Amino acid sequence: MQKSLNKKFAIVGMGLLAGRFPQHSQRSLQAEAARLAIEDSGLNPSQVNGAVDLMLAPGSGSPPMETDHFPRILGLPCKMFFSIGRGGAGGVLGTVAATKFLEMGMADYVVLSYGAKDWSRSRGPEKTGIRSIEKIGHWGKPFGDLAAVSHHTFFASRHMHEYGTKSEHFGAIAVAQREWAQLNPEAHFHGRPLTLDDYMNSPMVVEPYRLLDMCMINDGAMAFVLTTAERARDLAKPPVYVLGAGQGEAMESLWWEKANYTRLAVKTAKEVAFREADITIDDVDFAGLYDCFTGEVLFQVEDYGWCKKGEGGPFIASEGIGPNGKININTSGGLLSAYYFGELTHIAEAITQLRGEAGARQVPNARVGIASGHGGEIVSPGMCSTHATLVLGRD
Repeated sequence: MQKSLNKKFAIVGMGLLAGRFPQHSQRSLQAEAARLAIEDSGLNPSQVNGAVDLMLAPGSGSPPMETDHFPRILGLPCKMFFSIGRGGAGGVLGTVAATKFLEMGMADYVVLSYGAKDWSRSRGPEKTGIRSIEKIGHWGKPFGDLAAVSHHTFFASRHMHEYGTKSEHFGAIAVAQREWAQLNPEAHFHGRPLTLDDYMNSPMVVEPYRLLDMCMINDGAMAFVLTTAERARDLAKPPVYVLGAGQGEAMESLWWEKANYTRLAVKTAKEVAFREADITIDDVDFAGLYDCFTGEVLFQVEDYGWCKKGEGGPFIASEGIGPNGKININTSGGLLSAYYFGELTHIAEAITQLRGEAGARQVPNARVGIASGHGGEIVSPGMCSTHATLVLGRD
């Protein structure tokens, strides 16, 4: 079968700003990350003639629209520009869409950028936190579904009921990712280690999730530059190739089937992405698994095939996913302990690992990594229904 993506396109530049930026607008952060990505690639802004605005708002991925997007602020001579997103799966979908424009010759270099002001908004006068639009037909709030943690716990509870998963298994994930964060100077929780006792003693928010099962929020932005493999060879940084990409949907089967409460829509996304990349799970040197909550990591360890369904908790606790574990999962610290930019957090780490720039957390001889995205409710209340897989690699 002819490959559509495998090593035909490459990421050639990256810009990252993570932390707290109360004096900066979301637009300015997004533009600065894009500027840094272009600078990192060695390109001149006048050469970047395509751009993608990544929207990672909860649910549908449709935040209030703004004008004066980042390409205009930077003065990029864009022949094509669009916005795309589906909850936390904007980066993978944006990458696939951008490759098509590159393939058609509508752009030479495309910069994709996302910006967030979630921490500052949560501390502002309105205290709105992550921006979201109330969906038509949303029926959960009268019954107590007031935040994402409310309906994500449906799934953690069901997994515990079906397979005997314990709180300590979720805790092992939180502890492992905090261990990775101790090796990442840019991580929010760098210098603040976590023990299982700390986890078990943290406040219960919505049973069975404690405070430390939940991802953090922050301000900042992440951007990367994409081009063809031919153009990538002449640029400043070694190319990080797009090997494969795929998307899966919970709509593929009846939503109310109980099996959908103990798995994510990984199957189709993985099959398409791995087939395109011509790899198996044994070829993956590290993985960024979407970790809005600890349970999502556990589900994906099972769904991607590192262990059987229902065995994720004991597998993680015994084999390990931290710096000294059997598999390298969320090596930046992830959304739980590093910074929150949806699956862009994991794409940024994959680029860093494949360039060999990860310092103390570098996975030796890393050649293939995956980044997963997760989001986009189709039933509310209900956990996000889409799943996206991006496979990246190097020469």
